[in-house]
Amino acid sequence: MAADILALGEAMVEFNQTGAGEGRLYLQGFGGDTSNFAIAAARQGASAGYLSALGDDDHGRALCALWDREGVDRSGVRCDPTAFTAVYFVTHDAAGHHFSFLRSGSAASRMRPEHLPADRIRSAKVLHLSGISLALSASARETCSAAIDIARAAGVQVSFDTNLRLKLWSLEDARAAITQVLRRCDICLPSFDDVAAISGLRDPDAIVDWCLGLGARIVALKLGEQGAIVADASSRHRIPPHPCHAVDATGAGDTFGGAFVARLMAGDALPIAGRYAAVAAALSTEGYGAVEPIPTAQRVRAALEAAG
Repeated sequence: MAADILALGEAMVEFNQTGAGEGRLYLQGFGGDTSNFAIAAARQGASAGYLSALGDDDHGRALCALWDREGVDRSGVRCDPTAFTAVYFVTHDAAGHHFSFLRSGSAASRMRPEHLPADRIRSAKVLHLSGISLALSASARETCSAAIDIARAAGVQVSFDTNLRLKLWSLEDARAAITQVLRRCDICLPSFDDVAAISGLRDPDAIVDWCLGLGARIVALKLGEQGAIVADASSRHRIPPHPCHAVDATGAGDTFGGAFVARLMAGDALPIAGRYAAVAAALSTEGYGAVEPIPTAQRVRAALEAAG
């Protein structure tokens, strides 16, 4: 059965520094922004699938087992026996969390347009990708562009998270590629710092206007501890932050995006979907790792009811 929400990008095995052992112990988990997005959508009850490539290795098999447990359709994930599955490390200090990646030459970075399952994209309701999906390699960027072409020709909505990572490419290259996709997406999920760097704007409302002006139909600007702004051409809503006991913000933006798109597809009005996503993102920061702390729909609804 085809998935309603398809995400395209790279999944990785994660090693996240914990407070134990004077910071020398790492919790093994999973990550990759678009995979996190798909899992977050699935935990909210959406039909989600993933498009990517993995190496023929233990890390790749672990990711396949993860998607099977989460109910994420992985039939669009290729196995590349000549490449490897990427990994990354997360460390923490007073300034927040920091990433170190081992991904150059990975299976996902070698994706090509001819690898895309076009029929699966055409049968979806939403195709999601990110700035990281674009930054993996030139061939990955071509693959993302081809996927968008397929989606738009079939009337499938395109969801895009800016997720700017300057360790992967230059700001100049990122600005050109990300702006191009912003012009072609329906649902824009930017983070403030990303778009501030790309556009030079510092006012949140001006950033929302900029994204809408490029062509996005819906914008959900993530503002971290200050909540979010969700908007379309006719309305704009400030979403307050949800109180939480944050220990690790890894994947919080991905959780927001997956929950937000899942609720939009379920028929929620813009501010309701935004509030739901903000609560889901906040709850995801209360544990270590990108995937393990992503809340289920039951937990999010309980938090919404408690908040009144």
